[in-house]
Amino acid sequence: MPKPPICETLKLDQRKLPAEVFERISKRAGLLKEREEKSRKAWESFGKPGRDPVTMGSIFNILAQNGAWIPHLKMAQMRDHWDQVVGKANAMHSYPVSLRDGVLTIRCDSPAWTTTLSYMVPALTDTIRKNLEGLTINEVKVTGPQQQGFSRGRISRKLRY
Repeated sequence: MPKPPICETLKLDQRKLPAEVFERISKRAGLLKEREEKSRKAWESFGKPGRDPVTMGSIFNILAQNGAWIPHLKMAQMRDHWDQVVGKANAMHSYPVSLRDGVLTIRCDSPAWTTTLSYMVPALTDTIRKNLEGLTINEVKVTGPQQQGFSRGRISRKLRY
């Protein structure tokens, strides 16, 4: 005995079946056409004014503020413009080393330059606070050149007696 057609088994109306199948296929085709059209328009308008809602600069500002990068960026800005803070002659013999917990450390080439910049600390603090807002400086330390150790080479060993 032959099996009845699937339409009779599932109790589907044979007159409506092609329309239902065609409707689903045409709907998907319409969605694909719409997606292709959006993609084409996006490529055509790429890089044109008004396309991007925010500028890259504003994105970097948001990242810097949320990521606590502001002190690091201000410190880099101070290093780049150090001659404007202390003057050209002093800038040739000194540089800012670090800023930790509100303490700015400045290193100088010689003890003479260390003394000169030590006298300028109040003026330096005012200049930095005025020009670099957002950089918290509570204290300024001026140090001289690093002292050399007394080791006699890369490898030192203890003497035995």
